[in-house]
Amino acid sequence: MQAKSTSSKSPILFALAAFALLAACAGGEAEAAYPDRIIKIVVPFAPGGGTDVVARTLAQEMSKDLGVSVIIENKPGAGTIIGTQAVATSAPDGYTLLMGTFANAVNPSLQAKLPYDAHNDFAAVALVARSFNLVVVNKASPITSITDLIAAAKAEPDKLSYGTYGTGTSAHLAGELFKHMAKVNLTTISYRGAAPAITDLLGGQIQVIFTTVASAASLVESGQLRAIAVTSAERSPAFPKLPTVSEAGVPGYAAEAWYGVYAPAKTPPDIIDRLNKSAAKAVQSEAFKKLGVNEGLVMVAEPPEALDRYFRGEEERWRKVIQDAGIKVE
Repeated sequence: MQAKSTSSKSPILFALAAFALLAACAGGEAEAAYPDRIIKIVVPFAPGGGTDVVARTLAQEMSKDLGVSVIIENKPGAGTIIGTQAVATSAPDGYTLLMGTFANAVNPSLQAKLPYDAHNDFAAVALVARSFNLVVVNKASPITSITDLIAAAKAEPDKLSYGTYGTGTSAHLAGELFKHMAKVNLTTISYRGAAPAITDLLGGQIQVIFTTVASAASLVESGQLRAIAVTSAERSPAFPKLPTVSEAGVPGYAAEAWYGVYAPAKTPPDIIDRLNKSAAKAVQSEAFKKLGVNEGLVMVAEPPEALDRYFRGEEERWRKVIQDAGIKVE
């Protein structure tokens, strides 16, 4: 009888043990610490550009801190809209992020309709860095300062031209903001990229460009071009002798490019916090310090709410410039 009793209980004991094991496994899976798999940062530009370089450096450094691979997925197209939309519709689990830029703040003003909401579909993670453009002229130009540029533009209205590339880019709108605030009229000449614009500046076909540090720094250093100002709000450590446009003659002027990390809306706050801390640590690395010199970056790594405030300020600033200048995407 005793043997029979033991035998009858064994299936029950086995079932209870199996249930306990499954519960333990399920609990362990539910409590797995974030992150436990690959994180993807979507760059809404083609490989090789400034945003791509910043994102890859960030991914490399964050990977060291987070203990998982952080990879880049380039999804260019439609003025960053394709890549941005891909993140907006991704799961809010911290494994798909967006490298946001200046374009994210101006697209709502340039596009009649976007397939996402620039505010409600994203959660700010970290403002990583700010950058600026250089105001550059030909080395033989009689223009040696912002004051000279304004005087020349007013002396001969419509005869001075500035080269730009990409409707709504920071280089384009930096020039439009200058025209508006300095109350001058420079003829806008559009190019497909920085290289052909610089070629025409070297050849004297145009008189000035507002361009990225990466595209012009080597030519400035070699003396082939002359930089007369930086477009940032403060002087740059990379060009300490160059005045800002604001202090050189257009008070209040500031036109910056920037890089910020976003996650899909409804990403849990603890994941946002973990990513923010990792990004803040990444920008203190030697790799980012070197990048800062080469690209003219000012490292920021501020909390999510700082990125949100900055974004809203940029959106408002450029909306007025775009509307006043009647800029539209063709």
